Amino acid sequence: MRKPSRFGPWGLAGLAALGGFLVFHVWVPAPGKESSVCLLRRLSGLPCPGCGMTRAFAHLAKGEWAAAAASHLLVYAVAAELAAAWLLWGAALARGREVRMPPGFERVVLGHLVVLAAFWLGRVATGTLPW
Repeated sequence: MRKPSRFGPWGLAGLAALGGFLVFHVWVPAPGKESSVCLLRRLSGLPCPGCGMTRAFAHLAKGEWAAAAASHLLVYAVAAELAAAWLLWGAALARGREVRMPPGFERVVLGHLVVLAAFWLGRVATGTLPW
């Protein structure tokens, strides 16, 4: 029996990201709240903290930088962090090292959630949500 490649999940994650990029590249987000893909928004009518992130990634995939920022300003940070995490994962695999979370990872995630919540509250308070 053949031993599974340690690069399998990493490669699949990369292919999924590429597929998502291609879908976002051809998808044209319709304006208005009725076209929302957010389950929370559809069920409750309330915007979620990530409201506009899907549209922002679609604009980013097309190279529409200003439209991406208008949809959700944190899209740049999220995209950069996802790319960096994927590259670091691959580098650890290539070196034959065990892939594990760095020390303090929980604090970084908590900090990101606090920033996302604060940004969302600011958008709700100022009425600058993307719909």
